[in-house]
Amino acid sequence: MKKKAVSLVTAAVLALSLVACGGSGGNSGGAASTTSGGATEAASTAASESAGGEASTEAEPAGEASGDVIALKVWGPQEEQELLQEMTESFKAQYPDKNFAIELGVVGENDARTRYSEDPAAAADVFAFANDQLRDFVNAGGLYEVERPDDLAYINSEINGLAIDSATLDGAIWAYPETADNGYFLYYDSSVFDAADVDDLDSMLAKADAAGKKVFMDVSNGWYIASFFIGNGGTLALSESGAQVCDFNNEKGLAAAQGIQTFVESPAFLTGDDSVLIAGIQDGSIAAGVSGTWNAEAISEALGENYAATKLPKFTTGDGSKVQMASFGGTKLIGVNSQSAHPAEAMDLAMWLTNEENQVRRFEVRQIGPANIKAASSDAVKANIALAALAEQSMYAVSQKDVGGNYWTPAEAFGTALESGEAGDLQQLLDDMVEQITQ
Repeated sequence: MKKKAVSLVTAAVLALSLVACGGSGGNSGGAASTTSGGATEAASTAASESAGGEASTEAEPAGEASGDVIALKVWGPQEEQELLQEMTESFKAQYPDKNFAIELGVVGENDARTRYSEDPAAAADVFAFANDQLRDFVNAGGLYEVERPDDLAYINSEINGLAIDSATLDGAIWAYPETADNGYFLYYDSSVFDAADVDDLDSMLAKADAAGKKVFMDVSNGWYIASFFIGNGGTLALSESGAQVCDFNNEKGLAAAQGIQTFVESPAFLTGDDSVLIAGIQDGSIAAGVSGTWNAEAISEALGENYAATKLPKFTTGDGSKVQMASFGGTKLIGVNSQSAHPAEAMDLAMWLTNEENQVRRFEVRQIGPANIKAASSDAVKANIALAALAEQSMYAVSQKDVGGNYWTPAEAFGTALESGEAGDLQQLLDDMVEQITQ
C-alpha cells in the first residue's frame, strides 16, 4: 500500500480549493455513536512512512490476541447514519477475531473535503465524498491508493466504467465507488410522447408545440449545456499542469452552439430552475424536462400512470448532423484516510461498505443508484424508472472530476446569452467563453 504525506501546506491548499459541482447534496455536523465487537487473535498489513517519504509495505500488528482495540472513525451524511450503523455491525460480524470500535460521524459527502482539511490526522479513517473532490484529495496526499489485488479485481470487474473513471486519477484508483446516481436524463409525459418521439429533440419540440406544451431544459446552467458540446466531440479536461483545457470554440463547438440556438428559439422551449420544472409538470404545461433523480418523486406523483423517463435525446447540430446528447455523471466514493492508524482494516471496511450486498441495501433504504453492475441490474433497481433512465444515459456520460472552477460561470453566461436571444456573433461568443474558461 502507498500513501502520500499530508503537509500543513497541502492541507491549507485543500481547504482553499473550490471546485463547482451540480446536482449533488450533503450534510455536515458532529459525531455520532461508538460501537465495538468481540476480539481474538488478528494481524493485518499496515503501511507507514516518514514525512514526505514513500510508504513501507512491512506488516505491523493491528489487533493482537490480547484484545487490542482497532478504532475506526467513519463519516457519512445525516440521512445515512442508521444505515451505516447496520452496515458496520455486519462488518464486525465478519471479523469475530478482531476487536473493532467503530465511531460514526455526520459529515456529508460534499463537506468531506472541507472537514478533512481542518485536521487530517483527526479526520475519519473512512469517509464518503463526491467524486469532484478526488483531485484535491489526491493532490493533498489525503488518500491511500487502492492497490490491493482483490480490491482492484472487484472494482475492475464489478463496478461500472463511469464510476471507475470517477475514482481514477493519473492511472491509479484512489477510492471505492459507492453510488452512480448523480447525473441527468429526460423525464416525459407518455400521454404526449411515445418512445420514438423522445429519441429526437426536433420531434419532441414539434409535437410539444402542436399540443401547446413545453420541453424544459436549464440551458443557462453549465452542468446541462455541456451536453451539446461534449456530445458533439468537445473536450473539457485538465492538462498535466492543472490548467483547464476546452475546445468548445472549434468547428464542432460552433455546430453544437448553433444546435443549442435552434433549440432555445423554438416556441416549445422553456428554461428555469427545478421549481419551474416541477410546477410545469404539475400544471401540465411541461411535457418533458431534463433533470435528475432528486426530482423523481415529485414528477412521478404529478404524472401518475403517464410517468416515464429515458436517456437524453439526439439533437441537430448546425451542420445538420444528428448527435446524441452527452451528460456529466457524478458518483459518490469511499476514501481511506492516508493518516489512518489501521489502513488495512479501513480498506476492509471501505470494501464492505461498497460491496454488492450493501449497494443493494443502500438502494432498498434510500433509492440510491448503485455503482455495482450486478446491483444496478437487479429487478428492483431496473423497475425504478428514474434510475433505469440514468443507467441508460450513463453510456453517454463523462465524469466531471476534470472540470475546474473556471468553467462554470463562463458556461452559464454563454447559455444565458442564447436564452435571451441576444447572442450575436456565436463564434465570438464561443471564443470569449473558452478564453475565460482556460485563463
